[in-house]
Amino acid sequence: MPNQAQADQIRAGQGFIAALDQSGGSTPKALRLYGIEENAYSGEDEMYDLIHQMRSRIVDAPAFSGDKVVGAILFEKTMDREMGGKSSAAYLWEDQGVVPFLKVDKGLEGEANGVQVMKPMPELDALCARAVGNGVFGTKMRSVVSAANAEGIQAIVDQQFAVGAQIAAHGLVPILEPEVTISIADKSAAEDMLRDAIAAKLDGLDHDIMLKLTLPEAANHYAPLISHDRVMSVVALSGGYSRAEANGRLSKNAGMIASFSRALTEGLSAQQSDDEFNATIADTIDSIYRASIAGS
Repeated sequence: MPNQAQADQIRAGQGFIAALDQSGGSTPKALRLYGIEENAYSGEDEMYDLIHQMRSRIVDAPAFSGDKVVGAILFEKTMDREMGGKSSAAYLWEDQGVVPFLKVDKGLEGEANGVQVMKPMPELDALCARAVGNGVFGTKMRSVVSAANAEGIQAIVDQQFAVGAQIAAHGLVPILEPEVTISIADKSAAEDMLRDAIAAKLDGLDHDIMLKLTLPEAANHYAPLISHDRVMSVVALSGGYSRAEANGRLSKNAGMIASFSRALTEGLSAQQSDDEFNATIADTIDSIYRASIAGS
């Protein structure tokens, strides 16, 4: 069963969920935006050491606490490392008051019917067992919608809910993330299809879920999902929007909170002094927090 204090914090939604889950494919870009070029490290081990240092610096910032950051999503290699002399997940919850989540997907299949479903996850049960052992509360997994294709969107929703049930059987709360690409011409139509496909699944659930969705074209588009008893929280991904635009869109969606990655780390640099870094992340956290609670 999920930790009740953690569940209460997530349901209350008085803050946002930090996405600190860049995987191998996206880590070089994240480091580059942080001011560390690819010629500054050699091999995956050094790359992961550097991204862990960045994440640790964010988590250790005075402003990074459960007062405004209710949860954080970790990459598997982050969960396996330490922060503050203990496991990363334990440090987040015990020291910072932040609920730990784990990214579990292994990337995307090629596009078919306007979508990319998740690759198979044959080691998912073992990973979930490790997550439980590390004190993780829930998981996150991403698919991508790139067209208003009903067949494709249904395939994504079916897969997300099926894998979510497998995860929930371990006592973890799954975050289902069917991301709608922000640049597509038929984004609004895709969001209609996605909302309706998800809604059709909810009444049959015997466990709680969370949803991570692209900020919609129409304000409060996902209100029927937010209000469902089985949906613990609906969080928004920034999806490539700047932090200012993402915050603006988020503030118009009542009951939806942020789960930003690029928008969270925007403006941070390895070259900043600790004072500069902490001041920047404090301003960022405050702006995302205010947008997250604007409609609550």
